[in-house]
Formats: sequence, C-alpha cells, structure tokens
Amino acid sequence: MENSLLFTPAKIGPLTLRNRTIRSAAFESMCENNSPTRMLEDYHTSVAAGGIGMTTLAYASVTRNGLSFKRQLWMREEIVPGLRKITDAIHSHGAAASIQIGHCGNMSKKSVAGQLPISACSGLNIYSPTFVRGMKPREIEEIARAFGHAVNLAREAGFDAVEVHAGHGYLLSQFLSPYTNHRKDMYGGSLENRMRFMKMAMNEVMEAARGDMAVLVKTNMRDGFKGGIELDEGMEIAKELERCGAHALVLSGGFVSRAPMYVMRGQMPIKTLTHYMDIPWLKLGVKMAGRMMIPSVPFKECYFLEDALKFRRELKLPLVYVGGIVNRGNIETVLNSGFEFVQMGRALITQPDFVNRMRECDDPSCSSGCEHKNYCIARMYTIDMKCHKDVPDLPDKLRRELDRIK
Repeated sequence: MENSLLFTPAKIGPLTLRNRTIRSAAFESMCENNSPTRMLEDYHTSVAAGGIGMTTLAYASVTRNGLSFKRQLWMREEIVPGLRKITDAIHSHGAAASIQIGHCGNMSKKSVAGQLPISACSGLNIYSPTFVRGMKPREIEEIARAFGHAVNLAREAGFDAVEVHAGHGYLLSQFLSPYTNHRKDMYGGSLENRMRFMKMAMNEVMEAARGDMAVLVKTNMRDGFKGGIELDEGMEIAKELERCGAHALVLSGGFVSRAPMYVMRGQMPIKTLTHYMDIPWLKLGVKMAGRMMIPSVPFKECYFLEDALKFRRELKLPLVYVGGIVNRGNIETVLNSGFEFVQMGRALITQPDFVNRMRECDDPSCSSGCEHKNYCIARMYTIDMKCHKDVPDLPDKLRRELDRIK
C-alpha cells in the first residue's frame, strides 16, 4: 500500500523493531510447573517466523505469590536457560523478544500463590474465589524490588524488552483503582498516593533496564465500570508513567475481577469455559452465575481507538494501540492516526503468519480470520490457548454455542 508505515522500522527506547507490529501479551497457558515448555517455544517461534516485529511472552509473575495459574511463567533463575532457548529462536527469525512482567495480586488462590493472596486491601475476591490480605508497607517495597529483579532475569534470558503490566485489575492496577484501594496510609486515598507503588516499581524497572532494554507499560485508560478509574485519572497515570521514563505505553482497559469483557469485548462462551474446568464446585458456580459475573460487552473493530486518540493528543512518548485489530485496513488506520505500533493477540493464534500474509497481499481487506468468539479465552484458564478452528474434535455442544455467538 502506498505510503504505508506498517513495514517501516521504528524505535522503542534503545530497541528498533523491523516493522510496527507486536504480538500482545495474551496469556498462552503453555507452561508446566511455571516454567517454559517446547510448546511455548514453538508458538512464539511461529509468530516470529510469521513476520512480527516483536513477540511478547505473557504474564510472567515477578514472585511466586503473584501467580494466578500453574501454567503461567514465574520469573526465577532456574528458568533462564529455557527462556534463552525461546529468545534465541525468536531472534533467529529476525524478530525482537519481549516478556510481560507483573503480579496478579488478588487474582489467585493459596494453592498457587503459596500463601493467602495479597492486594492493596483485605477482602474477598469472588472471582477466584478467595479471601485476600492487604499488603504491609515492607511487602510493597519487596514486590517493587522484585520487578527490577525480573528485568535483570529477562536480560540474562536474552529479551530485548519488558512490558510492565499495570492494568486489567492486577496488582499495580489494584493499587491504582479506587475500586480496590481503600487504604488509609500513604498508598491510598488521593491518586498521587495510589500511584506510589507503581512509581516505586517503575523506578526499580528503569534502573534495572540500564538504557539497553526497552520498557513498555500496559496501562488502563478506563477500568470499564462505575467506581473504577475513568479517563481523567487514566490520563494522569499515563503522564506519570511518561515522567517515570517508560519508553512506550500500551493503552488498554478493563478489570479482570469486575469488567473482564471490557478488555476483550464480545461474549464469553460459558459452556466452553466450564467444559474445560477441572474443579467441580467452581464449574457448577460458573454454570449458574457465569452470565451475571461475565457480562457481554459488544465487539466492534478498533474498540479502544476513540479513547486512545485522546491519549495520543496528550502524550509525547511512543504509543502502542491494542484492541479490535482484525485486518490490514484497521492497522493502517491506527498507524495513520499517530500510533507508532499495533499489538495483536487473538489475530495471531490461528494465523501466526498474519504479518507475512499482509506483506504479500497488500490489500486493506486482508484479514486475520479471527471471529472473536472467545473460545481461546474460555479454554486458556485450564489448558493451552487455541482457536476453535484448530480443534477438529470440538464437542458438538461447544460448536453449537460458538455458532450462536456473532
């Protein structure tokens, strides 16, 4: 396409990507014992070979108590050799390698976290479900330092970049949001206080990055429900991250424990979700209350773009657009609107070579083929991420459910 930015190189801090595409940190659920596997390597290698500018390994916890799932990465010295195999494979295909680092906070359970889950405040998280303990100041300092340690491990493992997860209702977000943060000390109350933990973590991250690793931050523009962060506070958080030295922001929204489909849009296939669950009482509870707990949010293409454009006008650093990218025309629209990069997750599940296909077809209608039925999301909490199109033995009851989702 004439004057297209898509296949031009661009920088994120010290890192130059070969094009404007990034595989988003969509959870793969491809680990065993919180360690990388050949399955995880094969998937990210296929995305790198498929032409992506940078691919991001998802949702690596900076500590054990930050884990949500057994099939999730936990950053520690013993997994560095396994991660190095993955980054070497990614680099061999000309792509950059990034890893998302974070802490799930209250989105866990004792059997996974190794302790009672922690958060900004004590309480009950009905989505896990579990009781949660508010963090002590020394624990906040320890977790902030753990973010920096995770960056050092990422460098040792060969990553070019890290993406700090400060959105979607995970731990940093739990401190930022007035919905989950009711603290009366220096970490609660005003937005300045609620940002204190985030700034501590970012100071550790930027110091560890040492100018030779790119640092991206995923941040919420809105939490997606009344009583959470709205656009004005989301903007102030983004400006603070810019002042902290972040090299790029990934603009997102939504809250896993309150507005999960605001993140992904569309409908959660409840029968599919419960089909793969292995905890009988949880399966029963989701069958009974799933529609109420996970309400649908209508899908539309580029669904975050209207809000993201407001951030583009206020910020100077590179911005990464994510949300509702389904074809090349969408990508061109986003890039021509002033965003330096686009992130894609679901579009690269069934077609990891989507970027190469766009290069070959040079047509705005060139599509990833993703139908946004969210089967991949429904199954990834229990088994590996996969598109329903790639499951030939899909049970009839699940196929019928997916057929009804538009």
